[in-house]
Amino acid sequence: MRIAALLLPFLFAAVGAFAQERPAKGDWDFGAYVSGGTSVEGGRRDTQVFSARARIGKVLTGEHGRGFLRGAFEYGVDFAPIYLVFQQTTVYGGGFDPLILKWNFASKRREVPYFELGGGTLFSTHEVPPGTSAVNFRTHASLGLQVLSGPTVEIRYEHISNAGLSVPNPGINTIQFVLGLAHFKSAK
Repeated sequence: MRIAALLLPFLFAAVGAFAQERPAKGDWDFGAYVSGGTSVEGGRRDTQVFSARARIGKVLTGEHGRGFLRGAFEYGVDFAPIYLVFQQTTVYGGGFDPLILKWNFASKRREVPYFELGGGTLFSTHEVPPGTSAVNFRTHASLGLQVLSGPTVEIRYEHISNAGLSVPNPGINTIQFVLGLAHFKSAK
């Protein structure tokens, strides 16, 4: 673990060396992310989560808008082969987010802020939360900063719920910190 922590800055620097100007219509967005966080008010408490996921996205538009809201729209899909829920016991799971809607704000720098909404599934080995269902749905809203073809940091609010598949349905709301590496592949 210590070796990984020492090598991570060099990995970020190496990937960042291949940066482009900014996301453009038709560009592909490939990324790998880890996230972790804890539950907050509005659902089941005393729960923590950790996940690892991969993303593929495509920038669908050129830049639109004016002022600080100017940006480009991206659609993506996330695959989460590792999703751990730490509740009374550790629950292992995985999921798929077929709906990632991302707004990449225009920037004249390599750092691109973004806003994201997304949703998908969580399939787990045990009920999440206990006494409910092993099949759940996840929705999230995120604010992040991505260095083009480099590191990404993000703060995420995520809701986990079984959408009424079983009763009760208390849900879990978490605040998560996300770290990742992303690479925009130019369509040109």
